[in-house]
Amino acid sequence: MQLRFLGKNSTPGDSPTLYASDEDTYVIQGWKVFANDLLMQLEVRQGETAVEVPIELFEHLTKDGQASGELKKFAAPVMIVTEQGTCVLQGPEMNDSEALGQMRLPDYETCIEVPRSSITALLEEVSGPDHARPA
Repeated sequence: MQLRFLGKNSTPGDSPTLYASDEDTYVIQGWKVFANDLLMQLEVRQGETAVEVPIELFEHLTKDGQASGELKKFAAPVMIVTEQGTCVLQGPEMNDSEALGQMRLPDYETCIEVPRSSITALLEEVSGPDHARPA
């Protein structure tokens, strides 16, 4: 799997990063979730993990041709939105050695791979019924 770097939100020692893959997925690198209050809200299945990233990380989706990187709704793979302006995402833990070799992954971080469509769906406006259309 080949990764294309889209962007990162970094402070010294922290590096949540967003990649697009050549397999129509996004790879999201973030902080491993260890906090019990967050883990108790999740049902992490075998082969999955959870990462925490700043919501602003998704602004880099514009570099992948998306009109906006603003999340309009919060649904899977976004499982929790925190008061600190971060979100917890859950998905299959990245285990592709070729892809992992293209990343710098500190011990306190991990990454998930999610279908592109599951992220782009979060960018769409939430709309109600169209009342202007005749029945």
